[in-house]
Amino acid sequence: MISRRFIVVNSSPFNKSSLIDIIKYPLITDKATRLLENNQYSFIVNPSSDKIQIRSAIENLFNVKVIKINTCHIPKKKKRVGKFIGWKSHYKKAIVTLAEGNTINLFAEN
Repeated sequence: MISRRFIVVNSSPFNKSSLIDIIKYPLITDKATRLLENNQYSFIVNPSSDKIQIRSAIENLFNVKVIKINTCHIPKKKKRVGKFIGWKSHYKKAIVTLAEGNTINLFAEN
């Protein structure tokens, strides 16, 4: 029996616009700031992106080495303001663990 292997070859380098489409913005919450002590950073990412795309985007945008990525889908939630009912949209969260000595400066002052 012949085994079939699929090899993904990326012939074109990433451009900044495609990387920014994958990573929307960093997530700043109480839990996310506690994770910074363990060298873990939280980002809101495109719901259709996978871990390989997230890894390459983080490594190319911030010039760091990624060890591990955990992702989860956060479902949409019902919100109510007075008598009006609306929805808070769903999103995908990625928690990225970096190698020792690598950091991302999320709170830079220019």
